[in-house]
Amino acid sequence: MLEWLPPYRVELVLHGEELGDFIEPSGDDLLVSERFAQAFKEEGLTGLEGFHPVEVARVRRKRRGPKATHVPAYLVVRTSPISRAAVDMARSRIVYADAPPTCEECREATKNAIYGYTLEPGTWGGEDIFRPRGLYGCLTVSERFARFVERHGFTNMKLIPTEQLVWDPLRRGPPRTKPDAL
Repeated sequence: MLEWLPPYRVELVLHGEELGDFIEPSGDDLLVSERFAQAFKEEGLTGLEGFHPVEVARVRRKRRGPKATHVPAYLVVRTSPISRAAVDMARSRIVYADAPPTCEECREATKNAIYGYTLEPGTWGGEDIFRPRGLYGCLTVSERFARFVERHGFTNMKLIPTEQLVWDPLRRGPPRTKPDAL
């Protein structure tokens, strides 16, 4: 994907009552509210960089209903370059389309389903939010980040423990073999 360059302008679609503190648009960028960004920096969390202001050009509703009463100021951020954290392929419950990854560095291969995953011991560098090798599409967060979200009441984030994550768009069911332990 091409890098999003300034000027940063967005058109938002409101699905519920109010706009959230965290928005994951297409690509590698994330939108966070100014409130989220300030608290993230104050608490010394790691894993996000950039923090550039975004102009909200328009907000439209997905369905009928009242317009948003408040449009927060947003900033565009990006997760730090790919983390050294790596998916533990032996202990994770990932169904690969053709074959498991052959590249030990990127660990990428087409996936049909995920029924929980774990990180390989000793690969995580302590970042609070990151994209692990082997599951670049999955934002993964630390327990410290989860407590941070709960403490501040940030919205538009659903945090699922990695061992409980289920993604199975083809509805094929979990892998037949059980990993050692998640």
